[in-house]
Amino acid sequence: MTHIPLEVCVDTLEGAWIAAENGADRIELCSALSEGGLTPSLGVMTAAAKLPVPVYVMIRPRRGGFAYSDLEKAAMLRDIEAVEHAGLQGIVLGAVDDHQALDRDFLSVALKSTSLAATLHRAIDTVHDYGQAVEDAIALGFERILTSGQADKAELGMDRLHQAARVAAGRLSIMAGSGVNAANAARILRHAGVSELHASCSKPKGDVPPPSTAETRLGFVAATGTRDTDAGLVQALRHAMDLHAEDAA
Repeated sequence: MTHIPLEVCVDTLEGAWIAAENGADRIELCSALSEGGLTPSLGVMTAAAKLPVPVYVMIRPRRGGFAYSDLEKAAMLRDIEAVEHAGLQGIVLGAVDDHQALDRDFLSVALKSTSLAATLHRAIDTVHDYGQAVEDAIALGFERILTSGQADKAELGMDRLHQAARVAAGRLSIMAGSGVNAANAARILRHAGVSELHASCSKPKGDVPPPSTAETRLGFVAATGTRDTDAGLVQALRHAMDLHAEDAA
């Protein structure tokens, strides 16, 4: 039976351990998942080196789009160095240029600056020529692409995901992400032809202080919208993926 890798994105160390201990094959380590994922602190990276599964670190200096200034690019290169110093296994990176294509010049410099493995993130979902961007990612040396097939959710982008898998033709891995869960995992794997899945496996946080607390009133704690990695959701997704692999064998 072929094992299908599951990557779980987290923005806390507790979440990373929950994911690793309940079926995740790899962790995407971020801060601020509510903003789509930003670069975590060096302290968090260093602590994550103790995890029993590979950890890939998000390299994204701010929220918003993926066209970066020279100052931001310099910061991203320093963050890549920090990932290496922390002893982690990979980076998650993406950037686009003024023509809404992958910023090949910067990405080439970034990947050549490190021996770390690299995933191209969902910046690819914003480009004009999706198929060309897959070819560019291969030429640049990425080992996988995280993509929703340019849709809001991977389940809605399966035609494009299938296109990416067809263009890649095994030269790198296509990993479907955004809205992936135990209920739709088999359908995405079956129809999109991807080789990996990516999910947050999270649920609304249960112990957020009510709006009357000082932290919430002053804006330090969000009253709504925060989420926690859930062991049961990780286990359920892992089980659904294993059942699909068993049926496909």
